[in-house]
Amino acid sequence: MPKILSETQSETYKKDGYVCPVRVMSEADAAGFRKRFEVYEEANGGWYEYSKGQKLYLLQTWAADLVRHPKILDAVEDVLGPDIFCWGQSLFIKDAHDPGFVTMHQDGTYWGLSKPDVVTAWIALSPATELSGCMKVVPGTHAMELQEHKDTLDENNLLTRGQEIAVEVNEEDTVFMPLQPGEISLHHVRLVHGSAPNQSDDRRIGVAVRYIAPHVKQEMAEKDSAWLVRGEDKYGYFVHETPPNADMDKAALAEHERIMALRQSVLYQGVAGKPAHTDLVDG
Repeated sequence: MPKILSETQSETYKKDGYVCPVRVMSEADAAGFRKRFEVYEEANGGWYEYSKGQKLYLLQTWAADLVRHPKILDAVEDVLGPDIFCWGQSLFIKDAHDPGFVTMHQDGTYWGLSKPDVVTAWIALSPATELSGCMKVVPGTHAMELQEHKDTLDENNLLTRGQEIAVEVNEEDTVFMPLQPGEISLHHVRLVHGSAPNQSDDRRIGVAVRYIAPHVKQEMAEKDSAWLVRGEDKYGYFVHETPPNADMDKAALAEHERIMALRQSVLYQGVAGKPAHTDLVDG
């Protein structure tokens, strides 16, 4: 029996490649996480410098607390099973009336992961609506193999390479995934998705956490790392990460720098030109 998803939601994920919305915390708790994020942001002169898109949970306790939130892990377990690694974490922030957008793409294109047993939990810390540029998806496209993508390197594109799926996407086939604070969506690593600019008067604050099953391998680099957040690692394909004891711990900073150097070498293999955002990862 599923832990948090209904049987209908579980079947929807299998059929369509996503499920939305799933309530994992109260709006008050989500506001608390937003506050902790904005305190971090203010203390560091913005969220870009240390976030680097993927591993903020190694530096900030609030980010680690989100990654291991029991109800989020329950929802992920309903999809991946009881053994779960966190492989990455991305911040997707669109300020009010921000021109930033995300082209239609598949997540796993440049990740180097061997199997599609990968799910993203997209956590809303502020309203993600059609007006504020919530995610939109093409249901069922998770059943496709990874498709060819082209790099746009657009400065307003929030993806690493500004990547866009090279096959035509009919807008009439897309479905919006609105979320309220404290809700999440789950989407498959091969699902085609993107988002439009924020036209609202509030920030759209989303945290995308990438969870993988331990039997998945990294095929494009050695000594990739991940955080075992639930269950067992019976395979040993990833170096085990440890969350920080305190925000911006010196030891954590050094480890974060090492890990990110390796991760960026994977994400930018073969890119032509300078990536628009060296601090973000596609999602």
